[in-house]
Amino acid sequence: MIVDPLAAVPAFLAMTPNDMPEQRVRTARLACCVAAGILLAFSIAGTLVFKVLGITMPAFQIAASIVLLLVALDMLRAQRSRVQETHEETKAGTEKTDIAVTPLAIPMLAGPGAISTTILLQNEAKDVPQHIALYCCIPMVLLASYIILRIAARGARRLNPIAMSIAARIMGLLLAAVAIQFMLNAIKAFRLELISTPAM
Repeated sequence: MIVDPLAAVPAFLAMTPNDMPEQRVRTARLACCVAAGILLAFSIAGTLVFKVLGITMPAFQIAASIVLLLVALDMLRAQRSRVQETHEETKAGTEKTDIAVTPLAIPMLAGPGAISTTILLQNEAKDVPQHIALYCCIPMVLLASYIILRIAARGARRLNPIAMSIAARIMGLLLAAVAIQFMLNAIKAFRLELISTPAM
């Protein structure tokens, strides 16, 4: 599984600078549950969903890269990301920015790489025990991710606001680079599909 919670920790902390440790833990728990649900759903019916909707993996990668890029740009400007807010939160005028679903769960934990790997493993599973092993592996990976994010959330209280502000801008720049890399990978994959598709 291409799920890297350690790489998500700096961005997770940078995107929740005003949250208490308990709030960060709740965010991490929700993100990991959502990511597990997404990966389980794609492991069961991923190829069918993509075929029914006519979605290719490059298209999914580009969509994920755009979402991530919008969040990264707001982090660079030290602004609250509108991508991370719901209409109800804006209407209520809350100061809490919900980043659990997007971009923490998708695409940082359950990104295009993790989803495509899940679909490939599901296609390669030959019998019921192999399918069961895949379905058991996904929750275990996300449980380990939650433990890592929980530890990071509890330890973040030792960081001062200036350090967090600097970290937010640095992570914004790195997230922007990751988003562009997602897009370049999608373009490369699309070009390979065009080359491999026989001319009519």
